[in-house]
Amino acid sequence: MTEPGPGATVGTSGSATTFRTVLGVTVLGAILAAVVPLALLVQVPDVGRGQAWILTLILVVWAGLRLALIIVVGRPMLFDFFFWMFVYVFMGIAPTVQIRSGLISRTTQGIDESLELPTAALVCLGVACYEIGRLGAYGHERSKLTTGIRERGSAPVRVVTQVRTWPTLVLVGAGIVLSLYFISRVGAGSLFGSRDQAFAARSAAWTDPAVRSIMYAGAIYPLLVGIGALVQLRRRTTGPLSMAYRGLIVVGIALLLTVVNPVSSARYSLGTVLFALAVFAGALLTVARVRATLTAALVGLIFLFPLADAFRRPEVNLVRNGFFGEYEGNPDYDAFWQVANAFSYGLDGLIEPGRQALGSVLFWVPRGVWPDKPVDTGILLAQYRGYSFQNLSAPLWAEFLVNGGISVLIVGFLLLGYSLRVMDSRLLPAFNAAGYWAIVGAIFPVYMTILLRGSLLQATGVVAVALACLLFVRQSGRPPGSDSLSGTKWPELQRSPASRTGSG
Repeated sequence: MTEPGPGATVGTSGSATTFRTVLGVTVLGAILAAVVPLALLVQVPDVGRGQAWILTLILVVWAGLRLALIIVVGRPMLFDFFFWMFVYVFMGIAPTVQIRSGLISRTTQGIDESLELPTAALVCLGVACYEIGRLGAYGHERSKLTTGIRERGSAPVRVVTQVRTWPTLVLVGAGIVLSLYFISRVGAGSLFGSRDQAFAARSAAWTDPAVRSIMYAGAIYPLLVGIGALVQLRRRTTGPLSMAYRGLIVVGIALLLTVVNPVSSARYSLGTVLFALAVFAGALLTVARVRATLTAALVGLIFLFPLADAFRRPEVNLVRNGFFGEYEGNPDYDAFWQVANAFSYGLDGLIEPGRQALGSVLFWVPRGVWPDKPVDTGILLAQYRGYSFQNLSAPLWAEFLVNGGISVLIVGFLLLGYSLRVMDSRLLPAFNAAGYWAIVGAIFPVYMTILLRGSLLQATGVVAVALACLLFVRQSGRPPGSDSLSGTKWPELQRSPASRTGSG
């Protein structure tokens, strides 16, 4: 496969492009998979807590290589990218620093050191199963492509699913109303105060956590999906109608950034909205833009994510403790230790198969109707360990373990790898042809970091609202085999009008 570089044309020679790709992977891979791990070993002395850091360091190296490959090749395989970005930081760098320094997350103290090595092995097992599942999906796609060529004499025609006009306009209108209602209930002043103040205002407006979660999602995602659909419509229209769409987009963005802003919003929600808006603006239409966007996302998670926590309290705190020092004892990076707690939970025979998953599926049922409704898995594990602070994460590894043990973890990650590869295969044609899947690719891959970090019960309400909005604007009747990436070359799609005219 040949790809145009940042300043290249489609006609660039394959050998030159291949050389630049190999060089880019080598340089970026050396930084992510060699320089960073070596710097970690030098700057964070090992206090002798255990040897589990060796496995987590291997994850840093492997995830770094995978990230480098995705970025340099420049194909927007976004679900895969954000999975590896999460592994690199939350299951690689953070636990390696904390184990070597002995300064584990302050909110998960008292972890039995004998659990650390098997926990690291379980994390690696999940990652390996993810790779196997993704490889299986790729093989299945290639098999279908080969069969199609053999039976029809050519590759199947790719038809990109589009969005519908009137449902898009209805959704944007509903999104504006919901956002204004949310602002009126919470108060504009609270939205630009600290994160704690904003959360207190939402809690006062809606006391039931399930209702509060749905109302917050309703203030964000109908408008976010609607803006994405308007962008797709605008790319297919000209004249006064295009200008009208543009005006609606500007109004929608202004309202959206009032509800979700850098001061009071959770970092994951803010990151999801900003990344989606960048994609809607055309950030992934060329190889060069893909590389720049993914690099910016990685730099943002590593360097800007900690700074965005400065506005959590009324007193702004921009003091940082160095690059690796930022991870020492930091509660934001408790994911590895919650996997250890989930493993211990299973060892103690407390697993009720599927119970936590049922709570996530039935997130919308109020606790007044279902008094015995499961709590978030993060809270469940905190209560199990007797922690005073219970708003903890529960990464997907922990969710699988508490729902059925190691066997569920294996099956879960096999399915995750397979399904994310299938979804990635739909993104590339859509980004270049104003497709419905471009909206999916703008929102869900980055939101997946919330699902990976958990708890699922907290996150599923947003997923349900966003999915309902996406289904509402989706054009029905997608032909079988459409929206597939298999057998489609990225440079070929760059010749499309959408890729030449930008965002639109």
